[in-house]
Amino acid sequence: MANRFMTAKSTVAVRRRGFPLMVTLAAVAAAAALTVDATARQARPAPASEATAPREAGEPIMAIVSIKTQQVTFYDADGWILRAPVSTGTTGRETPAGVFAIVEKDKDHHSTLYDDAWMPNMQRITWNGIALHGGPLPGYAASHGCVRMPYEFAEDLFDKTRIGMRVIISPNDAAPVEFSHPALFVPKAEVIAAAPARAETLAREAEEAARTADEAKKAVATTARETASLTASLRKLEGLKTRADAELAFADKALAAAKTDQARARAEEQKQKAALKATEAATQLDTAKADAKSKLDAAAAAKDAAKATQSRKADTAKAASEAKLALEPVSVYISRATQKIYVRRNTHRQWPDGGEVFDATIEVPVTIRNPDRPIGTHVFTAMARKDAALRWSAVTIDSADDARDALDRITIPQDVLDRIAPTALPRSSIIVSDEPLNRETNYRTEFVAVLNNQPQGGLVTRRPTVEVPVASANYWGNDGFGFFFQRNWTPQPGNTQPRAGQYYYQPSQQRWW
Repeated sequence: MANRFMTAKSTVAVRRRGFPLMVTLAAVAAAAALTVDATARQARPAPASEATAPREAGEPIMAIVSIKTQQVTFYDADGWILRAPVSTGTTGRETPAGVFAIVEKDKDHHSTLYDDAWMPNMQRITWNGIALHGGPLPGYAASHGCVRMPYEFAEDLFDKTRIGMRVIISPNDAAPVEFSHPALFVPKAEVIAAAPARAETLAREAEEAARTADEAKKAVATTARETASLTASLRKLEGLKTRADAELAFADKALAAAKTDQARARAEEQKQKAALKATEAATQLDTAKADAKSKLDAAAAAKDAAKATQSRKADTAKAASEAKLALEPVSVYISRATQKIYVRRNTHRQWPDGGEVFDATIEVPVTIRNPDRPIGTHVFTAMARKDAALRWSAVTIDSADDARDALDRITIPQDVLDRIAPTALPRSSIIVSDEPLNRETNYRTEFVAVLNNQPQGGLVTRRPTVEVPVASANYWGNDGFGFFFQRNWTPQPGNTQPRAGQYYYQPSQQRWW
């Protein structure tokens, strides 16, 4: 009994001592957790906050998203105007670093990929689903590839931007700096001043040429109907003459083969009838041909005239569209990977599926000195007019050469310069990059180029846009632009990694949402 009592006392004592021990262990664990959490918070950059420049803001020209600091900054011609925290793509679904532009805006967008998730004030930068929009901000990268902005910030911003506004997504902090270089476009004031009147004149000429071509086409149709019956009559008369000639030939053979006077008399009679019939058929055919000649000549002349008017219609439409495009900022992309220069201008033609169509009729080889050496990714933007010239900025998001050395290595074809430089306007840009154009560059985008030395999970896991119409040099239609279906040029089927200055393709495993 005493032993039991002692055992019970021992057990109680142990329990009493064990409770403080458990409390101590819990406190130690909690302290450790707080330490880990504090360490994690210290590892993250300080959260960005919303800010507005202390001046009157102009229209935004570009936005720069820093993945490192989870911040977006908008710039007008004179500097930054708005800043806000963002949440970019999480691990495996990273927001791709690169150069983009706004291609579509939707005030009340709901996702087709993520269970109708609300993405208010959505501003799309790729057609496969990367966009800027309002959303929750946990203080770190947490999206599926989009750039989330504060809800009110996204709403206030929505009406300030336009289709085609540059969006640069940088792995680190980046900002535009004042820049000048002889390779940058120098417009001609007199050409710019004359451009609106020239565009209006050429548009009228194109309309007149189109009306003339339509009238000529109708004339051809009318003469075609008239000559169709005439041609049928001539063919019938030609058939009658052929048969009459055949009967005459047969009568000649019968006469030659006749052995008796009676047979020769019958054959002679048949020959006379056949000869008369053949003569009448020939006379009718000759008379019909003579009567038809003027009409057939008129029909041939109408066809020739229609061809000439169609050619003039195409030429004037091309000239009118070029003159209209000259009123728009021009964007140029120079790729070391493809050794090509691409030129794009917004036609402002609305596409039924959304967005606006970009003209892409200029795509030619470009000369890059030391093409095997990386050149980096640099964005040069005409921020505003400066006297008779333009004031330019430069943003570098992937440095190999610096911006100045990169431009030093490039020779833009003179015929391209002649077509675009004299009318270059503020918001025009030149992008120089080691990268090819991404497959998301299509008829409704300006340019999409991604840095292949950075994660692209949020881009490569989405269905790419393929088999799309691209603006061609075949100028037809009311607005002078033609389209043909093709895969996007310079497709980028997977991640391309630079190796000793060269690019090789690594096919990526596509996963569709």
